[in-house]
Amino acid sequence: MTAGGAPGCLLVTGMPGAGKSTVTRLVAQRLPRSARLDGDELNMMIVNGFVWALGEPADEAARQVELLHRNLCALASNFADTGFTPVIDAVIASREKLDVFLDLLAPRDVQLVVLTPGIDVCRHRNTLRDPRERFNFDGYEALDADMKRELGDVGWWFDTAALTPEQTADRIVREADGRALVSSRGRSQGGPSRLPPMGAS
Repeated sequence: MTAGGAPGCLLVTGMPGAGKSTVTRLVAQRLPRSARLDGDELNMMIVNGFVWALGEPADEAARQVELLHRNLCALASNFADTGFTPVIDAVIASREKLDVFLDLLAPRDVQLVVLTPGIDVCRHRNTLRDPRERFNFDGYEALDADMKRELGDVGWWFDTAALTPEQTADRIVREADGRALVSSRGRSQGGPSRLPPMGAS
């Protein structure tokens, strides 16, 4: 699973409740050499002073989002350079944020999968979570519109509303190569992927 000597990176995004955490875990389990990188888990390394992405003060929240992205990409690069496929779980809502990932991960190929089960499904899935893991979020409509406007022509927009997490992971492993590869500047890459199938050993 190499392109130019280094494995590619799989970036999975979507709205809260889209299934990123579950799906990235299942995808990573299906790959022969993989590492799952979860933005929420990385944020938990901050013991004091944490400000969440929509928190206050806004300038500190923005700094911590940037720090998170840099840390995710540094870890992903380290894993990729030692032969592991990094499977990254992160919320990316704009082309600017995506370009940050692509620049920090260059020259490695990046596959982007946007999980899109729909707003109602995301809300419902959130209610099924353990109360300690629920994400109180009321900005679904605005986030959905922002993501479609900013990222609608990039990567693989994957409607998973009718699929189980296992079915979703199976399809990502089988189909991401042909659907999800993006270039270093965030434009969809035409033609066959430079990466061998993700499930290959």
